[in-house]
Amino acid sequence: MAKSALIVWGGWDGHEPEKVARFFEQVLLEEGFEVEVSDTLDAFADEANVLSKSLLVPIVTMSEITAAQRDPILKAVREHGVGIAGCHGGMCDSFRLDTEWQFMTGGQWVAHPGNDGVVYTIHINRDIAHPITDGIPDFEVVSEQYYLHTDPGNCVLATCDFPTPGADGPHTANPCKMPQIWTKMYGKGRVFYNALGHHRDVLEAEHPRELMRRGFLWAAKA
Repeated sequence: MAKSALIVWGGWDGHEPEKVARFFEQVLLEEGFEVEVSDTLDAFADEANVLSKSLLVPIVTMSEITAAQRDPILKAVREHGVGIAGCHGGMCDSFRLDTEWQFMTGGQWVAHPGNDGVVYTIHINRDIAHPITDGIPDFEVVSEQYYLHTDPGNCVLATCDFPTPGADGPHTANPCKMPQIWTKMYGKGRVFYNALGHHRDVLEAEHPRELMRRGFLWAAKA
């Protein structure tokens, strides 16, 4: 039986949610998923449909969610083992007022000093053997660089050195290894997050694309 995914996109157009949704749809179709794509959060309010999926992929940025839209997601992941996976603002800067969402996803975007065009390196965590990062080298990114508040219980698969020298401030944090890619569990469900993805073209590059592909496969309910 084919795995199935529900992609829901919306929010601020600057993050290209529709373009990212179509890209993720293509990736998932190539992996044999049955894919449903919606441009309304009300798609998440259909509990029976949400519970029937293997994977949920939110691409909704800087928005608000109602309890009726959110609770079926929480139930599906926490109680039924449905996976959830996403990137950048589409998953960890989705609903700034919803702390349960942030608890589930493992982090929240806070700032991007230097704005777009910062050149930095994603460092794969070699201390953790994981199928998502196996064989992936460190790689350079030209994009926004994200400061995130993250769950200390996350399984951090990749970091970047924060802040990047020369990037305009203010920099309120001491220099640190900022988590960029992680996994975690929320109840019975697997959670995968990749902080990259300010625009679709960042995700289309070889290594970010492969990380998303593997992240989808890892998170999806068996």
